[in-house]
Parts: sequence; structure tokens; C-alpha cells
Amino acid sequence: MSFSTSARRDTGATATDLSRWNDSPVGSVGSHHLAGQRRRSMSFSESIQSSARTGQNPLDMSAQEMRGPNGFRRSFIQHKSLKLHGRRANFLTRNFNEFLSLYGHFAGEDLSEEEEGQEQDQDDEDEESALLHVIRHEYTRQQQNRGDDSASVAIEDDEYGPETMPHHKVKKKTSTTKAVLLLLKSFVGTGVLFLPRAFHNGGWLFSTVCLFFCAIVSFYCFMLLIDTKTKVGVDGYGELGARLFGPKLKFTVLSSIVLSQIGFAAAYTVFTATNLQAFFSHVFRLEYSLVFWIMVQLVFYLPLSLTRNIAKLSATALLADVFILLGLVYVYYYSSYYIFQHHGIASDTMLMFNKSDWTLFIGTAIFTYEGIGLLIPIHESMEHPNQFKPALLYVILLVTVIFVSCGLVCYAAFGDKVETVILLNFPSDSIFTNAVQLIYALAILLSTPLQLFPAIKILENKLFNKNASGKHNPRVKWHKNYFRSVVVLVTVLIAWLGANDLDKFVSLIGSFACIPLIYIYPPLFHFKVHEHDRALQAVDLAILLFGGAVMAYTSYQTVSLWVG
Repeated sequence: MSFSTSARRDTGATATDLSRWNDSPVGSVGSHHLAGQRRRSMSFSESIQSSARTGQNPLDMSAQEMRGPNGFRRSFIQHKSLKLHGRRANFLTRNFNEFLSLYGHFAGEDLSEEEEGQEQDQDDEDEESALLHVIRHEYTRQQQNRGDDSASVAIEDDEYGPETMPHHKVKKKTSTTKAVLLLLKSFVGTGVLFLPRAFHNGGWLFSTVCLFFCAIVSFYCFMLLIDTKTKVGVDGYGELGARLFGPKLKFTVLSSIVLSQIGFAAAYTVFTATNLQAFFSHVFRLEYSLVFWIMVQLVFYLPLSLTRNIAKLSATALLADVFILLGLVYVYYYSSYYIFQHHGIASDTMLMFNKSDWTLFIGTAIFTYEGIGLLIPIHESMEHPNQFKPALLYVILLVTVIFVSCGLVCYAAFGDKVETVILLNFPSDSIFTNAVQLIYALAILLSTPLQLFPAIKILENKLFNKNASGKHNPRVKWHKNYFRSVVVLVTVLIAWLGANDLDKFVSLIGSFACIPLIYIYPPLFHFKVHEHDRALQAVDLAILLFGGAVMAYTSYQTVSLWVG
């Protein structure tokens, strides 16, 4: 056979193979550009699958494959993908990255940022994403054949890494146990430390009964929201309002979310300033006003608020939660120690019902149950959504026990002398007290930008074009930066206005901003969906009227007490 004949036959075979590959289904991609990307990625995938069929490690490309077009580049991408995704992320990293991803889907709204995750060129992203699935699948299969089950776990868990969280939506379905942990993180925060003073405002018996009542009604309203969202078939809280009542109610719902998140951030700012003031006064004898310590926090808030990729806040969120846990343990320890080793229960100054300030407790109690914005994304992420109800019930009962016990123990220890920030009741000359004041202040300082993130993104989506990206347009990026800075400045200004009466400030946030999100909108939406069920509508209407009345009365009373 002559050389020309051989060349023609080889060329013909190659042309036939290319024709078959070209005719293979690409999926209804919708554009020649995307189809071209798909063909390119398929050529890479075929190389890996070919190696796998011959029993070769998919990362060990043959000499022929390496000599082919872009062979070295394909080998580099394959090794890079395995390096990023082929090892198991540790437990804390996985869980905190997943928890942060929920804030990108806060209240079911799409708060993703177009700039996020676009550090590389588009071609690099296309190649890596196309290779990723095949590489991991073949590598895991070979590792399992060798008896290494950890590889499959690593492949499952890598979806929670920041590199694979575009738009912050949880890819892998979450187990019920992990959902419980996420719910606990959602509900247990700084609000629990406001409860000792709140128990004084309401009286220990009234406060205990009220907290359990709020827990029951809140749980029912949480389930109303989830059930209504599922039945209507929408993703977001605001979108649910738009579907049932039009765009005006969507605006109202999103406004309540923005107000509540800014209110949380402002209250946290005052809390942090109070602890920093006490710490530097006792340890370094530096006497500065509360306003000074509020303004100092701008140094941290401004740069952190400009973060586009929320996964970059994972380290600060993890550190903040560790500090909060340590602080809560110390609060329980010292309050109990104070009771048993010193003065006993301060029964002579404890009130069962405080008829003058009881309305302040209601707002604080609602403020404490601040996790409603994360219920929808947690429910959507669950592998078994039917187990969400018992999981939420368990979490609500657990956090209510924590809230009641913390409030009772601290109030029993210090009586009517309990401070708005309970840490101020602890001995100022104790190194442990000073350390807890500092780490708790740092914890809230680091977590406040996370509270502001949903508010900033909702406002940005309203004010800026959804497709306006600062990735390739510095002008758009700086306009957004200026806007975010303004939101932070407004938050700090609100904190300054409420600094001298933190307990009343927290109560007002709970009464005016949080009550609608829990006790008004969910029964209103449920009422609309179940138009033919009079019994359910009667219950919805009762909760709706109750929520409206409590919101109006407690807000009015709180403002009156504040001004008076």
C-alpha cells in the first residue's frame, strides 16, 4: 500500500470520526457559540473517558494525547481541577460555606452578584467546568475500585467550596441533620444576650410564658410561609407577595426585610461599641464616648461591605460564631456561679410582671427569633423537604429553652440591676470578663457585614439595572461602591441615634420591622391561597389581626417610653 493511499485512508477515518462527533447530540444549546464550547469540552471529555476505558488514570494522558492540540493545557486543567476538588473539605469549612451561600438566597431572593467567581477568562471557565464532572467521576470510580470510599465523599462535598458556588445557591441537597445545624446558626445570635434585660422589662413569669407563646405562633407562621410558597410554586418571599397581591406587596415585603436587616446591623453596632468601650476603659484606662466606638467600626464595615463574593466572608463568619459560642458559655457559667457562690437568687428585686415596661419585652422577643430570612433557602436545599417541619420544630424548641434559661439565670443573678448588655454586670477586673467582652465585640463586628449583605443587595437590585455589572465597567462598580458606603453610613447613623437606649431600640426593631415578616405576611398569603377553606382562613385572620395590633401597640408604646 502506497504512502498516498495510507494517508487518504487515515484522513478518511479521521474525517468520519469528526463527522460522527459533530453529529452527536449537543443538546438544545440555543446558539452556535455555546455549541462550539460544548464540542470543545466534549473533545476533552473523550480524552479522559478514553484513558478510563483502558484502565489508565484519567490524569495520566498518553503521549499521543499530550502531542495533540492543546494537550499540555488539557493536562494542566485536569490536574488543577483535581487539586481544587479532589480532596475532602473539612467539616467546618463545608458547613460555613454552605451557611454563607444561604445569604446569597436570603428569603428566597436571588441576591447573586454577576462579578462573583469570574476571576478567570471565560474560556478557562468553560474548559474547567466541562472537564470537572468527568475527571471527578472517573477518579472516584477508580479510587472506589481500590477500596477508597473517601474519594466519593470528597466529590460530594466539594460543591460547598467557594470555588463552586456561583450565585451562592446550594448545589448538593442537604441532609436533615445539616439542616438542623443551619437552622440553629440562623436563630442563635446576639439577640439572646438582650434577653436578661428584657426579662426585667417584662417580668420573669410574663417573659417566660410570652417566649413560649411566641415560639408556638412563630413556628406556625414559619410553616404557613413554607407551605404557601410551595403551593404557589415561587422561590422568593417577595416574589410570593407579587404573585398573590401584585408588585406593591413585593415592595412592602422587601422593604421589611431591608429595615429588619439594617436594624439588626445597627443594634449590633451599638452592642459592639458598648463592649469595646467597657473593655478599653477597664484594661487600658482609655475613656472615649460611645459615639467614638460606633464610628471606629466604619474602618471595618466599609471595606467588608464592598465584598462581592460572600464566600470571602467565610473566615470572619466562622470566627464570629466561635466567639459567640464562647461568650454564651461564659454568660451561663458566671451567672450561675454568682447565684450559687455569692448572693443567691435576687428574688427581692425580681418581678413576675412589670406593668410599666412589659411592651418592651415583646419587641425584644420577636427580635430574638431573627432567622426567618434563611428558612426558605434551607427548605429548598433539603434532600428530604418533608422532614423540614420536624427539624424546624426541634430547633424552635431548643432555641426557646436556650432563650428562657439564659434570661432567667441572668435575671435571677442580678435582679433589677441587670444591664442591657449582660456582660457589663460581670466583674470588670476579671481577665475572663475582659476577654469575653473583647471576643464578643469582635464576633459581632465580623458578623455585622453579613447582616447588611441582604439589605444592600435588595436595594442594589432595585436601584441598578439587573444586568449592570462592574466587572468590566469601573464606573458601574464605583457607583455601587458609593451606594454601599452610603448604606453603611446610614446604618451607623441609626446606631448613633439608638445608642443611649439600646433595649428600647432593639424592641422597636422587633416590633416595627420583624413582626410583619413573621406574623402578618405569612397568614396574609396563606389566607389568599386557601380561599375555600373557611376554618383555615379564620385562623389566618386571627393571627393577622393579632400581629397587626401587637405591632401597632408595642411600637407606639416603645416610642412613647423612649421619648418620655
